[in-house]
Amino acid sequence: MTKMREILHWLLGKSQAVGNPLHEALLAFREPQADPLELVRRLVIQLRPRNWDDGEAALRYAEMLDILENDAALLSAFRGHVVHFLATRRLVTFFTDSGILPGTGFFSEWWRILWNRVLPEAPDERRLKDCLHVVYDRSTDWRWMEQIPPEYSQRFWALLAPSEELHNFDWRGIQEQMLDSVLLLAHRVSGLGVESELMRASTNFDDDTPSFIALSAEALDFVSSMRAALNDPSLSADDGSQLQVIAAQCRESLQRIRKRAMTVGTSLHLSYLLTRSEQCLLRLEELLTILTARSSAIEAWASFAREAFVAENRRNSLRFYMTQLSRLLAVRVTENAARSGEHYICETPSDYGHMWRSAAGAGVLIGLMALLKIKAATLHAPLFGEAFMFSMIYGLGFVLIYLLGMTVATKQPAMTAQTLAGLLGDLKPRRSADLERLVDVVAAVCRSQLAAIAGNVMVALPIAIAVGYGLSRLSGTQLIPLEKGAHLLADLNLLGWALPHAAIAGFYLFLSGLITGYFDNQAAYAEVGLRIGRLRWLRRLFGAARAIRVGNYIQDRLGGIMGNFLFGCMLGSTGVIGTILGLPLDIRHIAFASANLGYALTAFDFALPLKAVLWAVLGVAAIGFVNLVVSFALALRTALGARRIQFEHWGPLLSAIWQRFRQQPRSFLLLPRQTAAE
Repeated sequence: MTKMREILHWLLGKSQAVGNPLHEALLAFREPQADPLELVRRLVIQLRPRNWDDGEAALRYAEMLDILENDAALLSAFRGHVVHFLATRRLVTFFTDSGILPGTGFFSEWWRILWNRVLPEAPDERRLKDCLHVVYDRSTDWRWMEQIPPEYSQRFWALLAPSEELHNFDWRGIQEQMLDSVLLLAHRVSGLGVESELMRASTNFDDDTPSFIALSAEALDFVSSMRAALNDPSLSADDGSQLQVIAAQCRESLQRIRKRAMTVGTSLHLSYLLTRSEQCLLRLEELLTILTARSSAIEAWASFAREAFVAENRRNSLRFYMTQLSRLLAVRVTENAARSGEHYICETPSDYGHMWRSAAGAGVLIGLMALLKIKAATLHAPLFGEAFMFSMIYGLGFVLIYLLGMTVATKQPAMTAQTLAGLLGDLKPRRSADLERLVDVVAAVCRSQLAAIAGNVMVALPIAIAVGYGLSRLSGTQLIPLEKGAHLLADLNLLGWALPHAAIAGFYLFLSGLITGYFDNQAAYAEVGLRIGRLRWLRRLFGAARAIRVGNYIQDRLGGIMGNFLFGCMLGSTGVIGTILGLPLDIRHIAFASANLGYALTAFDFALPLKAVLWAVLGVAAIGFVNLVVSFALALRTALGARRIQFEHWGPLLSAIWQRFRQQPRSFLLLPRQTAAE
């Protein structure tokens, strides 16, 4: 685009400056009395592309660099304005806070971001950190800023900071504020040496405390040495190597705590504290590199400034803020779900048989739960009472199924997706053994899922028919009124709301997997089992040994209990919430849909046309498909994101799966014959 513009100007006999807003914005820097903040703001307006992803930002940035490099007088004026602008601003908060989580804590920052949406903050133009929000005044500016190649940023800062200019008054002021920032960051991290949360999370944190304390003292020595060298060039400055060694030791201590948190659990506060501390240490090392690395100082500064500018532009993004903190919690939660997911994958005949039996047992209870829910609806209770009854029927029923070791088919995808995500992260497509192993797991997941669905549906449906028919004959009246039977059939109509409602249930299934992992994490981190075992009334009632066993039992199953109970509450309350809001909200779950079909058949005394029955069966199958796809897709996406896996080999994987399906379709439906024979 730039070349075409130059050719056009040449053909028309015009100079490049005519009609070039970017060049005109640069020429404005020739005015000595102009406001540098306004000059920079206008320049950014011209650099900002119409669409952030069309590559135009890089072209405009390159054009700006070409103009400055080819006009020495303009470059001198530009450098004078920009460097003076930086030197006359308060830079310490920029160096110590931009791109670093604030010390106010999670919820305080969360509320600040929300309140900023309602009433934006008034920037203090004396601080560079605030000036960046004046210059980059659009919340999406970070997108096109990231499109600018790093080498362009290095060229830009090399133009602003040639070696012969680094000793002038303005650059000296910038260096002084950078040294103040080193001290502040070191003191901030040193305070962790007495942080109770870290002491609790690490078994040997007392051994690491001296490193945190020494960091502050060494930073003070480094800053004193650097300032002495700036005042007297004949003196040699500290190279910062010792300070970097101590900072590395502190970072290793934090990494050990992170690894232990993956095993024993974490909390939101601990995640926040670890993330902020690691960010401070990284920033400290970046500033040390800029101050001490003579040959690579420009590269280090360009990289730091680029990341800090982007982070500051995203400072008021709630999504970005949540993403910064969610990594450790998400990995811990999904790791718990992954361990649960391994139990849902059948690879041996005994596993396969157990899956059938556990799913069949759940089918019996689901058939009874569906009847309870139908009867509760006939009470026409107030909305709150109806939501409470439905939630208790679903929630307590799912908890009972879980505690009895039974399986609800649709709970599998949210769990098995975590296991597959771990395998995807380790997959090397060029290694056929890795690919074959993953295809084996996919096949095992498919046949396990089909076994669970078949066990649920093939038992829930006949149980519903048997209960409905038997109780009707015993009582002499229809257990399910004809009108209710028609309503149950309408709920399975593919042309109605069945599939959207099935998607809502799939979303809840995904959430229940996260809830399970979250409470497993909390149980381990808070040592719930030990706390329960110390309850005085429980020890008096059962004795100390049994109280401890009760505590361990609850801790091991707390995630499953809460995940299943809250999943039931979500299912039970959605329809009532839809009624209150006047929205068509409800849920459809394959196991309950099959049971409802059975009760509908008894309501019509089995006098339904075959076409209507087949249409309802198709509706049940479609509901199950949507349940599984939605929950699996969301769970897999979350697990990959938590592990920071960007899987780019879907083509080879899908090809291998298709090849296996063509050669061995049975392996996706049933156990392979050789495995079954064993």
